[in-house]
Amino acid sequence: MPLTGNMPIGSRSVRGAGAPIHAYNPANGEKLPPDFAGATQADLKTACALAQAAFRPYRLAPLARRAEFLEAIAIAIEGLGDELIERAMAETGLPRPRLEGERGRTCGQLRLFAQVVRDGWFLDARIDPEISHRKPARRPDIREQHIGLGPVAVFGASNFPLAFSVAGGDTASALAAGCPVIVKAHSAHPGTSELVGRAVQSAVAQMGLPEGVFSMLHGSGTTIGAALVAAPEIKAVGFTGSRGGGMALFKIARERAEPIPFYGEMSSINPVVLLPGALKARAAAIAAEYVASLTLGAGQFCTNPGLVLALQGAETEEFANAAAAALNKTTAQPMLTAGIRSAYVEGVARLSQHPAVEKLANDASDHPHHARGALFATSAKSFASHRELGEEVFGAASLVVRCANLEELIGLLEGLEGQLTAAVHMSEGDDAAMEKLLPVLEEKVGRILVNGFGTGVEVSHAMVHGGPFPATSDSRTTSVGSMAIQRFLRPVAYQDLPDALRPAPLKEANPLGLARLVNGKLTLP
Repeated sequence: MPLTGNMPIGSRSVRGAGAPIHAYNPANGEKLPPDFAGATQADLKTACALAQAAFRPYRLAPLARRAEFLEAIAIAIEGLGDELIERAMAETGLPRPRLEGERGRTCGQLRLFAQVVRDGWFLDARIDPEISHRKPARRPDIREQHIGLGPVAVFGASNFPLAFSVAGGDTASALAAGCPVIVKAHSAHPGTSELVGRAVQSAVAQMGLPEGVFSMLHGSGTTIGAALVAAPEIKAVGFTGSRGGGMALFKIARERAEPIPFYGEMSSINPVVLLPGALKARAAAIAAEYVASLTLGAGQFCTNPGLVLALQGAETEEFANAAAAALNKTTAQPMLTAGIRSAYVEGVARLSQHPAVEKLANDASDHPHHARGALFATSAKSFASHRELGEEVFGAASLVVRCANLEELIGLLEGLEGQLTAAVHMSEGDDAAMEKLLPVLEEKVGRILVNGFGTGVEVSHAMVHGGPFPATSDSRTTSVGSMAIQRFLRPVAYQDLPDALRPAPLKEANPLGLARLVNGKLTLP
């Protein structure tokens, strides 16, 4: 399937007329053909008009058909075979096993949402039957279900060319909710995006759905992305990326004539707490696992462990020395883009030159495209008084903070911004400390791990990949797991609507066989 450089807009393959985008192999800087012409404002308007026209018939289509569509996308992506993996390898520098695993995750979450759609629980069907004899006034018959918000804009992420991009979690959950999707493809992997975009387009045609259910746009700079968020047809946005880019789009979404929800995942340093019992029992082993997590994928994960908090003492120094030794043995890895590498090198340099910071292991590498991990240390007092030390350095850089006691450590946690994850390493004798930590962590993060690290996010029903600002722009939501569908739904109540006209989930006979809340009690079919 040769690449065209075109965009799938509805059922067509459209050649843009905007500034061209070029893919580069991050391992060596090689320019990859073809060029991908950016979308024009006319292309954007066409995609939005098609999405608006598709919304009603798509959301009203039978749930079984919606589920089959999601499964058809997964099958089409798998059908791309090695062509997809090889192009993604060339555009990202990521190894084959990582990308094959990511493809599996992408297709797995599409199938997970297909099952969610079939089960129908996301509709949250509720029925309060009429009480005609109630005095002084009858209670009307009231029934409620959730429906899709409308067309959704999804921004592909640089660090997950499959699982958080064209057919990634945001797209899968929005389509599952009954919302057409317009993807703004990430300019770092346009070829991978085209292949996946064409796979989604083929699934739309195969299922006989309205063509506007899916479109994809290329665009360099910020113009097309900003215009997409501002487009009146768009009713919600899913974004994974930098804090600066996310906040700019969030501002547009908030200041529109009709403000819309913006679900942005933007920044997190994911603190790791090492309690005394765990350090005493296995400091060196924790250090080895920590370095493996830190350097995974050159540290380009939103859940990368960028901060370590521990009580000062011999065991903490054993951990720090073991981690530094392990990190010094690692080799430089390619980073996703020249811009990401440049920002990482600058961030490492700032920490290296900071008067309150001690360098433990640091060699960002003078290779023009690769970088190595870096490790630093400071005191709790210095960390508290220099807020810049708590800023994310996207990549394999981390800071160990030595705390005088548990109270000082808890104080630092309370002063942190919102985070995606926090990991606590504990052993026998650490339960009392963990009991004090837990309420603080619950208020600061979306996922709390014990004796592990946040890299590696399971796609499941109970998973939360979110957290207080700035980890995400809306801490009530998750972008991974089946609960992600809730971002793109809203409730509608129907009062005294005749049964013949009620939506199928609310009909008296329950033709879909759904579990429903009737008079406040869960009723099974």
